[in-house]
Amino acid sequence: MKKNILYRVYTALFIGMCLAPAALMPAVKGSDSKEKRELAEMPKVKTEDGKLNFEFFDQFSTYFSEHFAFRQELVTADGRLKSAVLGTSTNPDVIVGKDGWLYYGPTADDFLGINTLSDRGINNITGNLRMIDEYCTQQGSSFVFTIAPNKNSIYPEHMPFNYVKSGDKNNYERIAEDLSGAGFWCDMKETLLNADASIPLYHKTDTHWNNLGAYAGHVGLMGALGKEPCSPGTKWSTRDDRLGDLAAMIYPSEDAKDTQVYSDYQFTYNYMGRFKALDDLDIRTSCQNGQGSLLMYRDSYGEAILPYMAEVYENAQFSRLVPYRLDQLGGRDLIIEIVERNIEDLQQYAPLMPAPETEAPAANAVYVGSEAELRQESSGAYVHFYGVLPDQCFDSDSAEIYLTADGRSYKAFNAFEARLLDREGEVSDNGFSLYVPTENIPEGCTVTLTVASSTGRAIQVNF
Repeated sequence: MKKNILYRVYTALFIGMCLAPAALMPAVKGSDSKEKRELAEMPKVKTEDGKLNFEFFDQFSTYFSEHFAFRQELVTADGRLKSAVLGTSTNPDVIVGKDGWLYYGPTADDFLGINTLSDRGINNITGNLRMIDEYCTQQGSSFVFTIAPNKNSIYPEHMPFNYVKSGDKNNYERIAEDLSGAGFWCDMKETLLNADASIPLYHKTDTHWNNLGAYAGHVGLMGALGKEPCSPGTKWSTRDDRLGDLAAMIYPSEDAKDTQVYSDYQFTYNYMGRFKALDDLDIRTSCQNGQGSLLMYRDSYGEAILPYMAEVYENAQFSRLVPYRLDQLGGRDLIIEIVERNIEDLQQYAPLMPAPETEAPAANAVYVGSEAELRQESSGAYVHFYGVLPDQCFDSDSAEIYLTADGRSYKAFNAFEARLLDREGEVSDNGFSLYVPTENIPEGCTVTLTVASSTGRAIQVNF
């Protein structure tokens, strides 16, 4: 009798614990998600056009799994248990390292040196950057390009022991080798590794560098531009007030604070126009003590570095928009910063600038086939030509593409405009993209392409 009672009590408690998250769901309001994604909304029985939503139950299942009571507390408990006992993560986007360090999952390939870009992909990117540098020189602007290293590129010693490098060079190393000696290249990895710092330059539980790391990056960029950096102040101090984005992804119910570093320097720059936060798509600043003007294209790594850059320049613009609007450069200094894990984005779109007019090499072969694709559309003061060519047009790891229209030729960027080609998510080394002033393209004119490979072959593609 006593055993039966115990079994019943145990069963009731077990069933109660299982049902509690669902039963208490209307009463317990979950906190905002910290998982760097939007949670599913409650589905509707009918669609917007008034028809029955036959996907309702699948959508409700997703909604429930993301909103049941005590979800974040249970996810946190599971995350703490697995990271402490097994050294693993409950989220594939977070790598649990040693000594409390967390790393961003998508950086693993870069760390291991696997799934890298092809040789032609690397050449496409460095060739595109050299075209930007030539354009800046013509405009009287200084240009600097840098790659913000992934955290495990600077602090590999805290990665899990089972992440064994392949021994092959990763994308960063190959680009750095190709651009070695280029006046516009700022090797940020070398800059950070040589920085004189007694504390880490990256957050332990966040993807990004801290303020001290950003300042070291700022000094490197200013050195590449031949300018004096912003003053670091007289001393640095630390406070545990940074919410680590990686910690929030696997320990969402905790107020997991990371250490941030602060300088006592008093900034004097001002924000111009509407400003909400440092992740705004477009931010403009002015500083009475600054000199010159800056246009900086950046990603989330540019947030911590922005104050130092804004303090140096009289006028500065910080943008996260793509494509890069280089036709609005206007003699300003140009900085392009991109994080290491997104290097491949540099051959996914062409900057908006007039394509350099040049002489196309004489063709010694003609492409015969129907797989070449060329599209064009009006884009403000330009006609945007873009497309993709078949593998038969390329016979080396380095190639330049020229477009000829109305007897005038222009050099294209090696860029695969996947979204515009309705092939979003695809990657190709065979894309091209360029902007030609509208007045240079008469209506109905014939357009041809010439692909010049480093082997000496130049193949003409007719449309």
